[in-house]
Amino acid sequence: MAGAASALFLLDIKGRVLVWRDYRGDVSAAQAERFFTKLIEKEGDPQSQDPVVYDNGVTYMFVQHSNVYLMTATRQNCNAASLLFFLHRVVDVFKHYFEELEEESLRDNFVVVYELLDEIMDFGYPQYTEAKILSEFIKTDAYRMEVTQRPPMAVTNAVSWRSEGINYKKNEVFLDVVESVNILVNSNGQIIRSDVVGALKMRTYLSYLFILFGFNLCFSGMPECKLGLNDRVLLEAQGRVTKGKAIDLEDIKFHQCVRLARFENDRTISFIPPDGSFDLMTYRLSTQVKPLIWVEAQVEKHSRSRVEIMVKARSQYKERSTATNVEIAVPVPTDASSPNIRTSMGSAAYAPENDALMWKIRSFPGGKEFMLRAEFTLPSITDEEATPERKAPIRVKFEIPYFTVSGIQVFPS
Repeated sequence: MAGAASALFLLDIKGRVLVWRDYRGDVSAAQAERFFTKLIEKEGDPQSQDPVVYDNGVTYMFVQHSNVYLMTATRQNCNAASLLFFLHRVVDVFKHYFEELEEESLRDNFVVVYELLDEIMDFGYPQYTEAKILSEFIKTDAYRMEVTQRPPMAVTNAVSWRSEGINYKKNEVFLDVVESVNILVNSNGQIIRSDVVGALKMRTYLSYLFILFGFNLCFSGMPECKLGLNDRVLLEAQGRVTKGKAIDLEDIKFHQCVRLARFENDRTISFIPPDGSFDLMTYRLSTQVKPLIWVEAQVEKHSRSRVEIMVKARSQYKERSTATNVEIAVPVPTDASSPNIRTSMGSAAYAPENDALMWKIRSFPGGKEFMLRAEFTLPSITDEEATPERKAPIRVKFEIPYFTVSGIQVFPS
């Protein structure tokens, strides 16, 4: 990081300082008021809704969670991305301690908050943000804090995300690939934008010393895992052929446990895993993906007093897969009333607060097609010269278990 943060502020929704920690002595508490004033000035400008504010030689970087603003102030040339990522990790730490980060939870736990702020940042530089390790020597229970606590070895050794001496009767590793697909389709059925955002989520329950097929043993006693992907760069370098297709990963972000030098050399993901659940890797693919659930809508207005909507939803994946928690939001006129809705599957209801018709289908098998018909009454008096109402897009949300769009494959290396 090129520079360091001068102070860390926790503000309520009205900009009042709840907690702040001065690390370098060159920023005062009054700077928080100037930050919030600049933030209010930017609210009217939709082109400048960024998480960085500059004013009179001070740069403010902030994130909002619930009814709390987390903000760092600095007079140096800092790496904005690093500090913003640090603020998101601070949110995770507080949620680990207080279940939920809110103004009330901060007011009820001032002592613990200040202890955490002293540990997670030192002289403006981020330090330890692994909540499980911090909780080993910063206790929320006042009675337990009476006993002198020694920092765990993880704080002082090279593996700061895992404690030593962890033992399980049974060694287990679980890995899930979770992907979300974002597709934008115009009224002609052409795909305008398509990308896939995915994550490798792991749960590890490994002892200090272990032997497991597909994983190696580290000399330090820490369990070491090695994984490979059907990454095009790796397969071309090794001259290997995979049964499925190779993929081009973009915007890869690893957990801090991954050895980046090893990945750069041979594209092997080698790491000493934290204990419990964590995100090993996140990635993005800019690939052309066909809509998995295709939705068509026909809208007919009758004599300016009634509108009829017919929606057809068709699944475009194989029959062995099933989408769950399908939710289709169909926009309707803002002055619609008296809905009359019929569906061939699932349930539908009018949501006037969203100006939309919400169609929910609990289970949507592959190769199926369902329909919805709805009628709404409209006011009989309309302005003949009024500009046509802008049509909002139809939004579709769903989940398909055990199904990846990208075709990514993970295997022991």
